[in-house]
Amino acid sequence: MNVPPDEHVNVSHHRLHAFVSTAAQTVGMRQERAEMLASLLTTNDLRGIFSHGTQQIATYAILMRDGKLNKDPQTSLVKETPVSALVDGDGGLGYFPAYEGTLMALDKAEKMGIAAMMSRNHGHFGAAGIYARLAVGRGLAAYVTSGHQLHLEPGDTLNNAAGGSPMAFGVPSNEEPPLVLDFGAMHDFYDKELREQMAEQAPGLLLRSIGMGEICQAWGGLLSGLSIDHEKPRWTWPGANQGSLVIAFRIDLFTDGDQFKAEMDEYIRRVRKLEPLKGFAATHVPGGIEADREQRFREAGVPLGEWHRDRLEGVAQELGIEVPW
Repeated sequence: MNVPPDEHVNVSHHRLHAFVSTAAQTVGMRQERAEMLASLLTTNDLRGIFSHGTQQIATYAILMRDGKLNKDPQTSLVKETPVSALVDGDGGLGYFPAYEGTLMALDKAEKMGIAAMMSRNHGHFGAAGIYARLAVGRGLAAYVTSGHQLHLEPGDTLNNAAGGSPMAFGVPSNEEPPLVLDFGAMHDFYDKELREQMAEQAPGLLLRSIGMGEICQAWGGLLSGLSIDHEKPRWTWPGANQGSLVIAFRIDLFTDGDQFKAEMDEYIRRVRKLEPLKGFAATHVPGGIEADREQRFREAGVPLGEWHRDRLEGVAQELGIEVPW
């Protein structure tokens, strides 16, 4: 899904931003929130993270229109210490409490050395890399994850315990694009046939992926207050079934920050000179290919494949708005 499609239509990121903002406002979101959401989703498209880009508005807008998520949430700080913050999302999209909470955590980490934020009572928070990039932009390293309400029943396959399993790691650099590893631990194993094949040929790989997903559920979901019993929802809005966790720390807790970032720059440059894997044209540390795509797509437009256009056309028809091409 996150490979640029061969057959596509190039669309200006400005037009995509305007479309998302219009769609969100059409279902009742405040303009400033709609603009923020549009910026985050469009930036993901620019980086080639299409799975978490503008096509997501097709889901979000309908959830808000149909009352599954709060279209005008009032986020609030529930609990705070010098090194932590717990932010409630009031049943809305997770971007808003997670973003606000991450900024709080980064302020605290800069002052105290390390800090964490937990968000709760919200829907999807988007790509975990959004929040890791906030940290590396301020010279901090970070770990990010999210969990959601599970529906585990006796007899389900083990992979169900991993849920959606998003996580990201961020490492700052200086001159080179930062290292940002942003992935879903189980996304390659949703296919049953592939899981069964891996269970026979590389069981350790499959079990590590499930284990990482279980950490996402424990730290990103249960830690936020989600119940393991899906028959007893914790919060009012039915779509508010997720939480998130961000941990950030200063590099100078352990070594000189400037020297570390200089070493990271050289590390990233040397990786680019390594032999690519079979089927790949180049080598990058995580985040490098996204940086390359962002530069190209800002100039040429975001390449929207058929499935992406279908998603946007569908929600445009539902809401009575124009598509951006």
